[in-house]
Amino acid sequence: MVNVIMHGCNGHMGRVITGLVAEDPDIQIVAGVDAYTGVENEYPVFKSIKECTVKADAIIDFSVAAAVDDLLDYAVDTQTPVVLCTTGLSAEQLEKVKETSKKVAVLKSANMSLGINTLMKLLQMATEVLADRGFDIEIVEKHHNLKLDAPSGTALALADCINQVLNNEYDYTYDRSTVREKRKKKEIGISAVRGGTIVGDHDVIYAGTDEVIEIKHRAYSKAVFAKGSIDAAKYLAGKSAGLYNMSDVIG
Repeated sequence: MVNVIMHGCNGHMGRVITGLVAEDPDIQIVAGVDAYTGVENEYPVFKSIKECTVKADAIIDFSVAAAVDDLLDYAVDTQTPVVLCTTGLSAEQLEKVKETSKKVAVLKSANMSLGINTLMKLLQMATEVLADRGFDIEIVEKHHNLKLDAPSGTALALADCINQVLNNEYDYTYDRSTVREKRKKKEIGISAVRGGTIVGDHDVIYAGTDEVIEIKHRAYSKAVFAKGSIDAAKYLAGKSAGLYNMSDVIG
């Protein structure tokens, strides 16, 4: 049995994970952390991670960027592995994640979906074939109107995955409205759409001469991310210090 702390337990993802864990005999939530305490839980809930006194095998984090620094400090102090799913982290926080992983196991992924992580492998294959043959690369991501960060962490992860194949020689373009010039050959355009209750759509477009290839992923429920984070917590429990990702989980 894997015991976990749910960091951000009363947010939407926290509630989904709580429901799924309740049906899983191999894992249980022993404590939650959330500034909002207006939800009844079967486990104790603390307003901040600093106040948490319950020991666990791992932490699942779906919170906000502002809460991540204290979370990382707690993970090191208590030697509790953490599955870090919060997006929109600053450059300083990303560096802190790397430093933290030298002291305790950290699994960081912008997207916990099995489908997205499989998509990344497909993108590497497509980029190897198409990028040197004149295909322009664009990413369009769509999310609900309550999402705070743009572009999404997943879109950036997809772009990074592609750029690794390209030896990180391509620049990212987020807004073309401020300049009037021809599209550069070595750039990846990333566009963000916010509206309604879209869970998460990501389209990667390879636009060549007289043909276009699109590779798409649609998430119809946040349960796909919740299931991935639960699998990640099971995987990370007992692991030694290091920076892990979903590729490690899916093998």
